[in-house]
Amino acid sequence: MPDQPAYPPPPEDVLEIGAPEQFAALAHPLRQRLLFALGHRPATTSQLAGQLDAKKGNVAHHLKVLREAGLIHIAETRRVRGGTEQYFQRTARHMLVAEPQAAGTAAMLAAVAHELSRSPAETHLTLRHLRLSPEKARELGETLTRLVDDAEENAEEEPLHGVLVALYQQAPPAPSGTAVSAQDLR
Repeated sequence: MPDQPAYPPPPEDVLEIGAPEQFAALAHPLRQRLLFALGHRPATTSQLAGQLDAKKGNVAHHLKVLREAGLIHIAETRRVRGGTEQYFQRTARHMLVAEPQAAGTAAMLAAVAHELSRSPAETHLTLRHLRLSPEKARELGETLTRLVDDAEENAEEEPLHGVLVALYQQAPPAPSGTAVSAQDLR
C-alpha cells in the first residue's frame, strides 16, 4: 500500500505460546484470521476490517484481546484528521504452539477453512497417514519447516499464500468396546 509506511520486522523471530491468556486468544477464528492478516505487514483496524470483511468494532475488540495476550503490539501511531491511527503488528514472525490445546487448534483450522473457501486460486489440501519411526518423524518435521521457511520470496507484488503444516502422532485406537464421546471428536 503506497500510503503505508515501511515497518521493521516484528520484534521477535519466534514466540512460544504457553500462557493461558494466549491459548484463550487463539481460541477464536477471527483472531486467528487477524494473526494471519498481520503476518507480513502491520495494519490498522479499518484496513483489517476491510480485508477480512468484518465490522470495525468487532475487529477492534479482537485486536484488544490479542494485544492483551501479547500476540500483537502497536507498531506505530499516526495523527490523522484529528484522531490517532494505530498500526498493529504481530509480536513475532513465527508463533510456536509447543503443546496445542483443542480450542485453539479448532479455531486455527476453522480460520484456515474460511481462507480456503475464499481462495481465488486452486488450493492444495492433503491428509496422509504415514508410519514413521520417531527419528524419521523428527526429520520430516525439520524438513517441512525448512521447506516452508525457504519458500518465502518477500516480493510485495506477489499474491500471499497460506501454508498450514501439521505433523502429529495419532492417538492409539481405543480398546474395543470403548465408546467414543463427542469430546474425543473435537
